[in-house]
Amino acid sequence: MTAPLTPPPPPHEQSPHSSPHAWQAMSVPPGAGPAPHGATSLYGTEGPGMKTEVRDAAVITVGVALAGVLLGVLWAWLAPRVPLVGDLVDKNWVVYLKDTEGEQAIGVDGTFTLLAIGFGVVSALIVFLVRRRGGVPLVVALAVGGLLGSLIAWRIGVWLGPSQNVIAHAKAVGTGVTFSAPLKLGAKGALLAWSVATLVVHLGLTALFGPRDPDPYGAPYGSAVPPA
Repeated sequence: MTAPLTPPPPPHEQSPHSSPHAWQAMSVPPGAGPAPHGATSLYGTEGPGMKTEVRDAAVITVGVALAGVLLGVLWAWLAPRVPLVGDLVDKNWVVYLKDTEGEQAIGVDGTFTLLAIGFGVVSALIVFLVRRRGGVPLVVALAVGGLLGSLIAWRIGVWLGPSQNVIAHAKAVGTGVTFSAPLKLGAKGALLAWSVATLVVHLGLTALFGPRDPDPYGAPYGSAVPPA
């Protein structure tokens, strides 16, 4: 005689560990339903789509660049003036520095640099508060926007400053009368101050206060399933 064969248990009584996809079932608690769009059950919430990031980056670039208008106005207002004096020599006008040892020209570059750093800090803080997430498009937007804003500020400040036609200005004020030289950015490296400041501040804020990725190995797969 042969022993009767034991029939296999019904499907609803099988152990979840016997299924080849048991680890997937154990990673989601019963009744939790399918994972929402844009999220995974194991690695946490994913970031926004690439189209959204590129669109936000374009908006940030334009917004930061337009802030350069305000920087240019402040630079033209706050930058020290370089005094010049005109004289008529042999019926030819000659313009020279009134104070050859003055440091006003250095102050012009320093004022632009300090203002650009301040604008970089503020723009990075605003972008972080509005969008608490990093990403390559966002970083590129801040860098490009800061550079464009500096270029716009430079040209706006030169346009709002004293006349660029020094000889005509000297003729207008007369011989021996002091007048201001046109705004000039001698250190072109100051144009990078905004971009560098905003990148450093934003990366620091993201590292300190940005969202953290969940640890995929923090708990075993089966820990999410309550005991029977």
